[in-house]
Amino acid sequence: MTAENTTVTVFRDVRPFGGAVTDLIAVNGALAHNIPDGVAVDYVDGHGKAAVPTLVDAHIHPDKTAWGEPWYSRRTAHAIEDLVAGDVELHHAQPTPVADRALRLMAHAVTLGTRAMRAHVDVAPAYGLAGVEAVATARDALRHAMDVQIVAFPQHGVERTPGTAALLEMAADRGLIDVIGGIDPAGFDHTPGGTGGGPRQLDTVFGIAERHGLPIDIHLHDTGETGTATLTDIAERTRAAGLQGRVTVSHAFAVAELSGHTLDSTADLLAEADIALTTAALSTATILPFRLLAQHGVRVGLGSDGVRDNWSPFGDADMLHRAWLLGWALDARLDEDLEACYELAAGGGAAVMGLPRADLQPGSPADFMLLDGECVPQIVVDVPRRDTVVRAGRVVARDGILL
Repeated sequence: MTAENTTVTVFRDVRPFGGAVTDLIAVNGALAHNIPDGVAVDYVDGHGKAAVPTLVDAHIHPDKTAWGEPWYSRRTAHAIEDLVAGDVELHHAQPTPVADRALRLMAHAVTLGTRAMRAHVDVAPAYGLAGVEAVATARDALRHAMDVQIVAFPQHGVERTPGTAALLEMAADRGLIDVIGGIDPAGFDHTPGGTGGGPRQLDTVFGIAERHGLPIDIHLHDTGETGTATLTDIAERTRAAGLQGRVTVSHAFAVAELSGHTLDSTADLLAEADIALTTAALSTATILPFRLLAQHGVRVGLGSDGVRDNWSPFGDADMLHRAWLLGWALDARLDEDLEACYELAAGGGAAVMGLPRADLQPGSPADFMLLDGECVPQIVVDVPRRDTVVRAGRVVARDGILL
């Protein structure tokens, strides 16, 4: 490392996690103990603000969003089929192209302190690969500010919607995606006849993953025995394919229902296959027991899920507010409980996405935000404005404006 190719920024007068005032030194995008000799240094005055790690949205659907668009009145929906039909209607009703809507939402997330997101993008004959290409355009525009993993998500089903499997293969062939997705292979998309008599969708999804060296992220809304049996099937396939550490199950509502020995044994099953989970704090009944799962060695991340889409008029892509929602739903009162909600939104999502942990320690990514706050529990409760957002040692947003 020479002085000519070394970038150093010193953030003066900041309080890591609301603690004592100090300086944070960023050298070539990572935090460091000291300023290297003989290099030019930029200084940023932190004005005594608290510094906390930026956050990771481990599950979001930016292609579906109507954020910033004219109000859209949603229809009653009784099943996934109804919601899927509504997705197509909303898509055609939007006056703004997907790339612009996705960029608007993703840039907004950056200004709120999101350093990375896993973006699930619908792939189906109704859209072709247009959504994937649009979100990739938005991702490229934000490379300086945020990491984005694109998931090819077969929202309409793989088996029940002819042509979807070919589109998933095409997306992988063209290198358009980072992750291959799935949805309720034993419920919504149930078609038996796959390996070992299991759902054929899993043959397709795991086959694409193996052929193209891609991770997997499967939506699993199924509950009860159907959901737990699917988890077992996914775990067995993961081990057989040598994909440990590369498979995620999103939502996993069946796990949220479990308790006692059954929960412990399921957590051990997931840990042995190194399968990660994501949760979105959608309701008290669907939040995963993330602290117990972590004790068993299961990685769990937090996500926004849909943001003002056909599925729900709610959502804002603010992961600090999502940590607030998590704490509120869990009736968190103790500092350690509120801190756990923040950690799920920061380190949990990073672990799911395979990103380095940002914890304000030397050697970690210089990814943090400056805001008014006494301590992490108070920050979770008050959800203060993100005054300054730093990515790899560079200020990328101030006062809600992307730089």
